[in-house]
Amino acid sequence: MNLLVEKLGKYDIPQKAKAAGLYPYSKVIQSDQDTEVIINGRKVLMFGSNSYLGLTNHPKVKEAAIAATKKYGTGMAGSRHLNGTLDIHVEFEKKLADFVGKDEAMIYSTGFQVNQGVVSCLTGREDFILWDELDHASIIEGHRVSFSQKLKFRHNDMESLEKQLMKCTSDKIKLIVVDGVFSMEGDIANLPEIVRLAKKYNANIMVDEAHGFGVLGRQGRGACDYFNVLPDVDLVMGTFSKSLASIGGFIAASEPVINYLRHNSRSYIFSASSTPAAVAAASAAFDIMVSEPERIEHLWKLTDYALKGFREMGCEIGNTSTPIVPVYIRDNNKTFFVTRDLFEQGIFVNPVVSPAVSPADTLIRFSLMATHTFDQLDRAMDKIQKSLIKVDALQKVLV
Repeated sequence: MNLLVEKLGKYDIPQKAKAAGLYPYSKVIQSDQDTEVIINGRKVLMFGSNSYLGLTNHPKVKEAAIAATKKYGTGMAGSRHLNGTLDIHVEFEKKLADFVGKDEAMIYSTGFQVNQGVVSCLTGREDFILWDELDHASIIEGHRVSFSQKLKFRHNDMESLEKQLMKCTSDKIKLIVVDGVFSMEGDIANLPEIVRLAKKYNANIMVDEAHGFGVLGRQGRGACDYFNVLPDVDLVMGTFSKSLASIGGFIAASEPVINYLRHNSRSYIFSASSTPAAVAAASAAFDIMVSEPERIEHLWKLTDYALKGFREMGCEIGNTSTPIVPVYIRDNNKTFFVTRDLFEQGIFVNPVVSPAVSPADTLIRFSLMATHTFDQLDRAMDKIQKSLIKVDALQKVLV
């Protein structure tokens, strides 16, 4: 008897969702990642993408990826320590470090690997990692591997953070790790207060700017710059898979920190280096982000319009103040119903259900790109309002 297959075979939640026609995941897209995509041969408005600046199909980004592939080939076939460092890796790292005002930067093959590889190795057994309960899964995976003591604080609750800091030994490292913009909720970390507490308790700060880079701050420098605290943040992390239209990630910090990470971060040392196409595409997208501020300006016009519209519709969208709009439904099945209903009406959104969140916190995640139009936004919001009304009516009939 195969015990592994027997045990895992009992997991049948996806099969039940598929049988009920509610399974929402892994839809096959047959076009580029734009404001409209083609799924099953028909156009669907895309409001589920993290391409905040809408650069995934920009001609200059595609041309950069093609040129890099022609020059360097399709892959590195080795790690950065061995045969996997190209001049474009080093050049882009310098550009990123300068942009966020740090000594140096390191490029990882994925954003997940950055957080996993950095958080897991910076602190020792007698040190402390303090983390927001809604931090990204990659941060959680990182501190799970760490031998350090881990202290969780309530989401964006500075009183809770201070209570945890008070538990820490004064002469040991205390690393506070937070998302700059929280990926599901869309709210921004209270970085000014985190910096104040870090100074009070002699702690260090790492900020994940995955969803702030290209969205907040001067020329898209992120939440740290938005709050004017970049110099006070020890480590700045960012990804290439959102605003920079590629795949990969980076960490930027002081020279001693980067030197240590280069020789101790396992997800960096033991992973194949980022492909030439990925690095060149991200670097080209970065240049567009910096040189075309009108993209970020339009993204924020859309964001302000959407937040106002959803609140006027009576939708519960929490404390978001960014292009990530969580429309809370607070019921697993109803969330699946709304997702399916919107897709049938030509609107692609992402369902967020348990176990990713508690059943009482389920939502659809509606996200904006700088290339969306106000007409597309109006159409989507109108259909969302009608779908929410429909599901409420269905729920009453079922009860």
